[in-house]
Amino acid sequence: MNTPTGNGLYEVINRRRDTRAEFTGEPISPEVLDRMLLAAHSAPSVGMSQPWDFIMVRSPDTLRTFRDHVAREREVFVATLAEERVSTFSRIKIEGICESGLGIVVSYDPTRGGPQVLGRHAIADTGLYSVVCAIQNLWLAATVEGIGVGWVSFYREDFLRGLVRLPPHVRPVAWLCVGPVADLPHIPDLERQGWRRRSPLAAVLHEEHYRAR
Repeated sequence: MNTPTGNGLYEVINRRRDTRAEFTGEPISPEVLDRMLLAAHSAPSVGMSQPWDFIMVRSPDTLRTFRDHVAREREVFVATLAEERVSTFSRIKIEGICESGLGIVVSYDPTRGGPQVLGRHAIADTGLYSVVCAIQNLWLAATVEGIGVGWVSFYREDFLRGLVRLPPHVRPVAWLCVGPVADLPHIPDLERQGWRRRSPLAAVLHEEHYRAR
């Protein structure tokens, strides 16, 4: 891929990976973690509402409890797969909850910014989109720092809300496994294991209006 000379952003974007099996278990230095969280907190947000919170989870008991819940949800998913997909899925490590040693739960508080958030009146989900921007900022900052991030999605929101004691109105958006890694694979794991392949840009690019493929 040709990128502008001296512009490392494109290289970081293409080097970012969803980390699963590469965590070393070493702790992150407080200075590095602070830089990553500040990058996340600097994300754009609708109406400058900054509707995110970051819950640092390090307790081994809590990590194991969440890992066990994820394992049960993994089995629920496996039961829906065709036989040939089960074989492919079995080769894929889907999380590094305990191995990373740190879980960051990113949540969305729709009350942040008051009852009239500028720019949210027509599209309620803009607050949720803002939280996802913060997650992406954190992920790219982690890549620069040589830190792995794995986004866990095999969980029920009510379970995670109770586990980290979120108020009923606050939505958990992500559990991120975060920690130093031995390396970042050149090829994304799901592609390497044959689950999915990245589509070319041309497959999703439209001019003027949507055209069915």
